[in-house]
Amino acid sequence: MFLQSILLIGQASAGGGLVALLPLVLVIVVFYLLLILPAQRRQKKVAQMQQALKSGDKIVTSGGIYGVVAGVENETIQLRVADQVKLRIARSAVVGFQPEGGKES
Repeated sequence: MFLQSILLIGQASAGGGLVALLPLVLVIVVFYLLLILPAQRRQKKVAQMQQALKSGDKIVTSGGIYGVVAGVENETIQLRVADQVKLRIARSAVVGFQPEGGKES
């Protein structure tokens, strides 16, 4: 009888340890689903957009410069920001396309 009681207590405490970890595991899963997964998707989408740039695309850089792509090289692009003014920037500096209805350059 005494031995049986000890075995039951040992089983209860082992199960209690797993139950105590369950909220921590749930928080980690929710954190991953709400923060990490969407950020990875957004990063992948931006990388695809940067690789698909072509001449004539109206873009915005991470520094806030608006312009039109004049030429595309391996890791850089030529950005026309005004008549006779071209900048050479890193392809990774492009954060998106110009919004429609924006100011023409």
